[in-house]
Amino acid sequence: MSEPPLKPVLQKPPGYKDPDSAAVQPGFRPPPRKPVLPPSFHPKKKKSSCCRVCCCYFCIFSLILFLLIIICGAVFYLWFDPKLPGFHVQSFRISRFNVTKKPDGTYLDATTTTRIEVKNPNEKMTYYYGDTEVDVSIGEGGDETELGTTTVPEFSLGKQKTTSLKVETKASNKLVLDGVGDRLLTRYRSKTLPVNVEARMKVGLGVAGLKIGMVGVTVKCDGISMKQLDGGDMPKCVINMLKW
Repeated sequence: MSEPPLKPVLQKPPGYKDPDSAAVQPGFRPPPRKPVLPPSFHPKKKKSSCCRVCCCYFCIFSLILFLLIIICGAVFYLWFDPKLPGFHVQSFRISRFNVTKKPDGTYLDATTTTRIEVKNPNEKMTYYYGDTEVDVSIGEGGDETELGTTTVPEFSLGKQKTTSLKVETKASNKLVLDGVGDRLLTRYRSKTLPVNVEARMKVGLGVAGLKIGMVGVTVKCDGISMKQLDGGDMPKCVINMLKW
C-alpha cells in the first residue's frame, strides 16, 4: 500500500510566539515579587506638611511680636524716662500715750498723726493712686504693737508734683504684755521708740492723656525712730511692686 501523502509544514509568521513555549527568554530574570505583609505591617502614610507650615508661621509671628514689644518698650523708656514715685515719712506725732496697769493686765492708749510725703519725679507722666490703706505700729520684734489702720481716699499726682498724706490712728484700751508696755513707755520717753508705717495701694500711670492699668504696690517704712524724725530727717520708704 502506498503511504498517505504528508501535509505540508506551515511556516510561522514573523513575530509569532508559541503560547506553549517558556515565558522567560534566555538571559532575562523577572523582578522579585514583593512579599505580601499583613495590614499591621503596612507603613503609615506621612501627614500633610500643612501642620509644619502653620507651626513655622506661628513661630515667625511670635518672634516678630516679641521684637515689636521690645522695640516699643525701649522707645517708651527712652522718650518718657519713667521713674518710680518717692515715699518718705515726713513726721510722726503722738498726742497721747498712756500705759495703764490694771489687775487684769496692762493696757495701752495712743493717738498718733503721721504725714507721708509722696513725690512724682517724672516730667511726662502722671501717677494715679487708688484708696490707700495705711497701718501704723510702734516697737520692733516681739514688742511691735499695732496702733490702727486708716484709709486715704484715691488721689492723683501730676508731673513733678509733691503731696503730703495725713494718717491718723488711735488705739484705745489695747491689751499688751506687762513687759511690752513697760519697754514701749521707756522708749517713748527717750524718743527712741521705733515707728513702722506700711501702705498698700494700687498705682496707675497717665501718659499723653491715657490712663494705664493699676498695679498693686506695698510701701514699707520700718524702724524709724522719733528722735530721727524730730531732727528733720525724712527716711525713704521701700516700694514693693505687685505685692500686698
